Amino acid sequence: MAKVVRERGVQIVHARSRAPAWSAFAAARMTKIPFLTTFHGIYNARSSAKRFYNSVMARGDLIIANSEYTRQHVIKQYNIDPARVIAIPRGVDLEQFDPDRIKPDDIAALRSQWGLSPDDTRTTLIIPARLTRWKGHLVLIEAIKQIQAKRPGVLKLVIAGDAQGRRGYHEAIVTNIEANKLQDVVAVVGHVRQMPLAFAASDVAVFPSIEPEAFGRGAVEAQAMGVPVIASNLGGFTETVVEGETGFLVPAGNVTALAGAIERFIDLAPEARAKMGHNGRDRARALYSKEALQTATLAVYQRLLREAEAPQQNKSHRSSGAPKQRRRGETGNDLA
Repeated sequence: MAKVVRERGVQIVHARSRAPAWSAFAAARMTKIPFLTTFHGIYNARSSAKRFYNSVMARGDLIIANSEYTRQHVIKQYNIDPARVIAIPRGVDLEQFDPDRIKPDDIAALRSQWGLSPDDTRTTLIIPARLTRWKGHLVLIEAIKQIQAKRPGVLKLVIAGDAQGRRGYHEAIVTNIEANKLQDVVAVVGHVRQMPLAFAASDVAVFPSIEPEAFGRGAVEAQAMGVPVIASNLGGFTETVVEGETGFLVPAGNVTALAGAIERFIDLAPEARAKMGHNGRDRARALYSKEALQTATLAVYQRLLREAEAPQQNKSHRSSGAPKQRRRGETGNDLA
């Protein structure tokens, strides 16, 4: 990598994950060029070896964090000067996540696959997340159970996501649905390739994570599609979801609070639902575009280059002045 840096005149090395970051860090130091890192998540560090392995991401001359939540974690965890850590939210491809591109016939076809007929008026929730326990699927199913007991026939929940080999957890979800006789209410649909369409076919997106998300891009993608969000009040969701304006935030793991937020949404008038969706779409376009991410990242590159040039300019300035007076005993040979 150092050879490539020298041959191609590379000015910055930017590492975005831990394993390659160690090689990138060494190459940057060997070639004396700026080293930049991006924290995309909150890394587990259950041992001293793992903490050391993770620490390379904190060795950048500057560090990008994918949210303010991640930024504060990095500053605290690694005792870093806050000026060195810049929060740049992840970007969403707003050309792809655009409700105006979705055809009504495609929405109807997907809803049919989910078991929804054209005249089905149930509020449709979607939880788009890989099937892993900390994403909170079981908490959401319990909340649906509570609502179904009081207000049967008002909800449809779509669980969209890959098990990624977690067969035990997938089976736990299915068993829970069957034990609570929710087969007609909850659909486990597996991997969904066209997420913009899936959001367009839903009324609200739910993210009931029981551990903090570093950013949680799904919530922003949903809002870009004009879909309100109900999410746990922790991690990146506290930045991307505005309580009462673009969705609702609830205490993580609290089944009753989650059920209450879902019922609040069910009871919203159509105009209020639409306004919440418009608010979310406008905010996503203002703050989380792919272009905003790119522009902010390029600004960090420019800052690194300026800071790298400053010592060289100072060195040049010193060398252009009068030669320093030699002390007694020094030779007249400048190379001595």
